[in-house]
Amino acid sequence: MKRLRIISVVGARPNFIKVAPLCREFDLASEKIEHILVHTGQHYDIDMDQDFFHSLHIPKPDINLGVGAGSPVLQTAEIMKKFEPYCLNREPDWIVVFGDVNSTLACAIVAKKLGIRLAHVEAGLRSFDMTMPEEINRKVTDCISDLLFTPSQDADENLFREGVPPERVIRVGNIMIDTLVMEMDTADMQRSYQRWGLAQKQFVYVTLHRPSNVDDPDVLSSVLEKLTVFSRIMPVIFPLHPRTSRRLREFNLADKISAKPNFHTTSPLSYHESINLAKHAKLVVTDSGGLQEETTFLGTPCLTLRPNTERPITITQGTNRLITEESLLEAMKTQVNEESQIFPPSSPPLWDGRTAKRIVAFFLAIIGASAPHQEARSHQSPERVDVP
Repeated sequence: MKRLRIISVVGARPNFIKVAPLCREFDLASEKIEHILVHTGQHYDIDMDQDFFHSLHIPKPDINLGVGAGSPVLQTAEIMKKFEPYCLNREPDWIVVFGDVNSTLACAIVAKKLGIRLAHVEAGLRSFDMTMPEEINRKVTDCISDLLFTPSQDADENLFREGVPPERVIRVGNIMIDTLVMEMDTADMQRSYQRWGLAQKQFVYVTLHRPSNVDDPDVLSSVLEKLTVFSRIMPVIFPLHPRTSRRLREFNLADKISAKPNFHTTSPLSYHESINLAKHAKLVVTDSGGLQEETTFLGTPCLTLRPNTERPITITQGTNRLITEESLLEAMKTQVNEESQIFPPSSPPLWDGRTAKRIVAFFLAIIGASAPHQEARSHQSPERVDVP
């Protein structure tokens, strides 16, 4: 029997976290599935990309398209130009894309233009804010995907409201939690907070990189001022995203956070260091989508500095709360004065470390089905896929 040939596409570090467990499961099914990993090179920090691949045990990509940085439009176009001939040469049965980065949109369009079946992992998330480039990427990709692997019920409902047929929607759970579960032991060994002489639950972990927070000098200056004021109450650990570092230099704001005794900046951290800090922080302040989910699973209070989130389940069933730049300082003070951490009663359904198993089991079921989507009839019953 001819093996099912599947190309998985990654372009940025959030994708690496999502593809890692799927690579492992595809490898276990290698007799029936040929898995090809394509890296578009959307991130320009090759050394950090290689570190992520190594630390998460992701196999070396079969090809790196080497697209590099650029405006969203130019980057998307360049990815499409380079990905099309590769697909024509390899003739995959399926292309799998992840999340909402530019590579996701670009490769999804190429798949449909070439008549290749398309699956979207982490489908159905919506912020309902079309000023966000990620929202455009999510909506267009979902609209043209043949299979939409969703992490939660709210994602299903978003897709149904948009008219996606139920047979294309498969709830499998949150694949980022698979990696978190697999890598927790390694993360626990990091004890990253000790680098600054700190103890568990005695610091706040901050990550900020979105344009709405760092591209406006007035907003960034105000956020930094509030964080430094708060650092007099409790130490702050703030790894600087490359975008944030550039803005600090451009806006001459580096002095606002330099030489502050309880305000600790550092270069970007590894995945394991970040998870270690998120687990042991008293509080996380972020604008990252992934950290909203990770803190929900870990039971760490999270303040998300955004007007909206495409992951509302982290609010309704988790530890997350949306805040504004104006309310940041008071929200932090209120949260750390709580007598105990806010632990969710349980993680959202199917956030159990087995999402990649469900996805691969689904593809294996397709191979044995008389029709390509025969096994996709009941979107509400992912357990129907036999996962040991």
